[in-house]
Amino acid sequence: MISGGALTHRHASHLLALLLCAVVLVFVPARASAQCVDEALKQQLIGERAYRGVVPRLIKKSLRHELSAVGGWFAGDLSDGAPAWGGAYTFHFTEDLGLEASYLHSREHFELLDALIQRQQGIVGITKAPDTAINFFMGHLVWSMAYGKVRWMGGGISRYDFYLSLGGGAITEAGDLGLTGSGGFGMKFYLTEWLALRWDVRDAVHQQKRAALGVEKIVNDITATAGLSLFIPFHS
Repeated sequence: MISGGALTHRHASHLLALLLCAVVLVFVPARASAQCVDEALKQQLIGERAYRGVVPRLIKKSLRHELSAVGGWFAGDLSDGAPAWGGAYTFHFTEDLGLEASYLHSREHFELLDALIQRQQGIVGITKAPDTAINFFMGHLVWSMAYGKVRWMGGGISRYDFYLSLGGGAITEAGDLGLTGSGGFGMKFYLTEWLALRWDVRDAVHQQKRAALGVEKIVNDITATAGLSLFIPFHS
């Protein structure tokens, strides 16, 4: 015969078991649901991060030829500024690297020195400095270090490249030929797959001689140019 205390103990055991089952049924699905939400959120964040970190290159340059016509301004270290014009050819052997050969023509003016000469006619040994042509024959390795897109005043979207250039060549002036080191940076804005607007800033470091002025020094000649580039083939 079962006593009242044993019966009470048995009922308490059954009640505790029922409560444990209820807890398991309530919290296990909630936990599984929370895990599903966490996994979905994780995949969404990973997908958004991958989308933000990768910009698809719509216009490709690899194995294409680029012909450029440029014009701008030449600022000599010893001479006054003057207009400059020329052209360039670039072969892009990868999306990031290209070899460029360029030519630039300008003239050296010494208007400040001429003004001093006119004011100091009695000084012996100063002669009028003639204007002379200067020609840049350069070669550069071009590294496209950044590629992106920009929206113009809420209108269409254009692609662009920002690049660095490093190289050298020769500068001819007044019968003198000197070796030159050069470096700079520039940008290209792609109007279509085959046409781009470009601008460049280059610093040419070389030794300049002016026997009439008694000058021989290492100079930094700066050129700032802009122009149009044509890509061949016309489709990337």
